[in-house]
Amino acid sequence: MRRHGLLIVSFGLTAVAGCQLFYFAAMQRMPVAVALLIQYIAPVLIVIAVWVRTRRAPSRAVLIGSVVAMAGLVLVVDISGARFDLLGTIFALCAAVCAAAYFVIAGRAGDDLPPLALAAGGLLTGTLLMGVLVGTGVLPFAAPSITVTLAGLELPGILPLLWVGAVATTVGYALGVIAVPLIGSRLASFVGLSEVLFALGFAWLLLGETPAPIQFVGGALILVGVVLVRLDAASPAERSAETASIPVVPSP
Repeated sequence: MRRHGLLIVSFGLTAVAGCQLFYFAAMQRMPVAVALLIQYIAPVLIVIAVWVRTRRAPSRAVLIGSVVAMAGLVLVVDISGARFDLLGTIFALCAAVCAAAYFVIAGRAGDDLPPLALAAGGLLTGTLLMGVLVGTGVLPFAAPSITVTLAGLELPGILPLLWVGAVATTVGYALGVIAVPLIGSRLASFVGLSEVLFALGFAWLLLGETPAPIQFVGGALILVGVVLVRLDAASPAERSAETASIPVVPSP
């Protein structure tokens, strides 16, 4: 933990706190779908970063897969009639950079730094930063007593909040950082696009928001894009380039 302290802090500041803060800041100024779409260009940012660092153009399969996956994402999030806001767009782009950092830094986990140690340390770092921002008044905070409707049931607001914190966030980060070193940052970032599909499914199941046919088409395109990227079997050198896209010097 001591030798990789800088890596853990970097993960907490970008992949945990930065990603959440910038995304929700963007949501305050623009539609959720648009903010989500911009944040999920993270896989493309990783492809570009590896391209610039190695000075080797991605394969045709990766390029086509990137375009197909992004096209599917546009259809799934349904941005028809959306409005754009300059500051909101900047926040969403910052969230995309932080999301890309999540996959690149997680790819550095291994025998020297167990993935769960990286996830736990990153979440604690993010918590401390959030605490400082709330305590100093930089980040407004309120916890009103409210109820929410899920699957036709009225539930105290604290229950879905606990679910998001204890399961969706904690387990999500834990499984994510375990998976990334196994399949590589680039492929993991494209597989991560399926989060949008699962969100669509849960909204259908719990909130009664039936997806439009065009969203099913978009989901299929995302899967095709992931398959195309997967077909491009990365060599060990390319895998190393992915994890080296964001250089981090270990602490002494």
